[in-house]
Amino acid sequence: MIVIIWHVLATGTPYHELGEDYFITRKDPEKEAQRLIAKLQALGHKVTVEAATA
Repeated sequence: MIVIIWHVLATGTPYHELGEDYFITRKDPEKEAQRLIAKLQALGHKVTVEAATA
């Protein structure tokens, strides 16, 4: 909250809510999946990826 307040006061622009899913949808899904797989492997897990069925 303090960072938001500082930006509003420093720039003089009003606060604009980006949405609850901003941090989920702003990233490339494939790149994010690879990052998460690498993190699991670094923790010692064996990862197998399958396409989700609808």
